Amino acid sequence: MSLSSYEVKHSMLIREFNKYVREHPRFAAKIPSNARIILQLEGDEEFNAWSERVGRSHLEPNQPVLYVVIKKLRPDRSRIQELDLVKA
Repeated sequence: MSLSSYEVKHSMLIREFNKYVREHPRFAAKIPSNARIILQLEGDEEFNAWSERVGRSHLEPNQPVLYVVIKKLRPDRSRIQELDLVKA
């Protein structure tokens, strides 16, 4: 089964959000432990509608919902700091 483009984008945004939360513990402290996080990407209305639909489909009764609106992403970069190219 292949993933849809929204699922691929959502997976990438989840990874980035998890990194952000680990690097910003004060921000993380504002999130209730049982909250349903719905990721939104500023300017991408189709993805946002899909993300909200999927997120709300997993809600438990009385579960708080928080929207995380990602306003800007840095360019995706390699973490390699040094390498060599060796001819075979």
